Parts: sequence; structure tokens; C-alpha cells
Amino acid sequence: EGIPLTMTNYRIGGYLLVAIGLLNLRYQTGEPGVVTKSLIILAPGALILILSFIPKTAAMLNSKTLQRISIVIGIATIIFAAVN
Repeated sequence: EGIPLTMTNYRIGGYLLVAIGLLNLRYQTGEPGVVTKSLIILAPGALILILSFIPKTAAMLNSKTLQRISIVIGIATIIFAAVN
């Protein structure tokens, strides 16, 4: 028994958003509002990571509705990171 593919995808997506948020913080040091912008990118990733490790919430994340919502949030966050 391993980790379901859905949880692996959630975790990879969470790590991706955390990494983008930290990179944004580092490379835009000195820009106004960089901490806020970086947290907007980093927070959803950290939240997804945390939720994917809690058995009850991980089971909820397997629903098609939450999968679609998380994909939309993830893509929107990546787009936000790219334009800021």
C-alpha cells in the first residue's frame, strides 16, 4: 500500500507553490509588498501540504469537486506568481 496518486499530486503541487513563494521572496527582495505577494503564493501550497498529511482531510481531498477547486486555485496562484 502506497500513497494514492491523488495525494502525491496534491503534495507535489503544494511543494511547487511553497517553492515558487520562497523564490519570489528571495528574488524580489526590496520590492514593495514582496512579503504579502510571496505569502499569497506560499500559503495555499503550505495549506494543501498540511491537509494532505491529515487522514480525514486527505480523504476529503479525493472528491472530484475539491480536486477541481484545488486545480483552479493552484493555476490561479501560479499565474499570479508569473505576473507579479
